[in-house]
Amino acid sequence: MPFYESIFIIRQSLTEEETGGIIDKMKGSIEKQGGTLLKVDNWGKKKLAYEVDHDRRGTFVQFQFEANGQVIGQLERLYRLEDSVLKFLTIRVEEADLQPPAAPEPTESEGAGVQ
Repeated sequence: MPFYESIFIIRQSLTEEETGGIIDKMKGSIEKQGGTLLKVDNWGKKKLAYEVDHDRRGTFVQFQFEANGQVIGQLERLYRLEDSVLKFLTIRVEEADLQPPAAPEPTESEGAGVQ
């Protein structure tokens, strides 16, 4: 199955419980359709580049998951139906893009092995 990354923005006016409920609803949609969540990251409230529906800030959430194409259609349909979701974007990514970059090995000039 291919890998995907989805970022969506939730209205800032919602409480933490309501925001958590929307995130859980979206996660449940992916899992119900047979997808596998790899990472869920709540980036918190951030300023938007431009005003969207009279909101200047929003809560940004990122999902990384493995799923078939039908899951994407259902997830994006759910985003559109949820009034609290201001914007969303889902893209297909390579598996290598999902892994965090490895830390570089220290070189001798950086003090590795020097006592």
